[in-house]
Amino acid sequence: MLLTQQSLGWRIKSALYLITGSIAAFLAMPIFFIVALSFGSSQWLVFPPPHWTTKWYERFFDNPQWIDAALTSLQVATVTSIVATLIALPASFALVRGKFRGRDYLYSLFTLPMIVPVVIIAVATYSMFLSLGLTGTLVAFIISHVIVAVPFAMISIINSLKLFDKSIENAAVICGASRLQAIFKVTFPSIKPGIFAGALFAFLVSWDEVVISVMMASPELQTLPVKMWSTLRQDLTPVIAVASTLLIFLSLFIMLAANILRKRSQ
Repeated sequence: MLLTQQSLGWRIKSALYLITGSIAAFLAMPIFFIVALSFGSSQWLVFPPPHWTTKWYERFFDNPQWIDAALTSLQVATVTSIVATLIALPASFALVRGKFRGRDYLYSLFTLPMIVPVVIIAVATYSMFLSLGLTGTLVAFIISHVIVAVPFAMISIINSLKLFDKSIENAAVICGASRLQAIFKVTFPSIKPGIFAGALFAFLVSWDEVVISVMMASPELQTLPVKMWSTLRQDLTPVIAVASTLLIFLSLFIMLAANILRKRSQ
């Protein structure tokens, strides 16, 4: 009887592993395809590739338009990450430790960009910046990206604050430190992994954003996703697969780093 139960448990466990692995492979299949296409010798997106080559990577890095778009994305995402974190940090403290009426409604307001369809935010921000004459500028890119990035940074910081033992901060105050000194010297170092994880998530949101970026872009200023979108409508060369591969691997690296920081925070 015991052997039968063990055999049944082993079969259930194997079936679960098989189902989970199959689902993971299905979800990762487009990533494998796009990476393979970036090394294909055909001038079109053909799978399987007839031969293997790295010439499309050479064309990508030799084209100043692609490099400018990548650098613009990097610049916008970096500034967005910093600004979103600076906004999310005090907001998180207020929402976790504040005792005021309407706190839950304020939290819902901060997380609203995660719920509202991004195309609505894109149209609204485009109308606002069009009236201000700021469309096609870095300022418009950064502000519009900060709007959608703040909730992701804030959730990570809020989780770190909730896990932090406030009695440690109170002990520092009892020992003679001011509340502000205790926050900067005790609380911030303790939740630092959560802050960095929030900054990385904000970076990732900005780096991958395409709907809002299409509205904010101009012929002279485009992010990498916008450049990919416009090129996809005109030309289907594997250079797009190269850009997609670079975008995917940077996103995976940032997600891995954010998960490591989040685990350290916990």
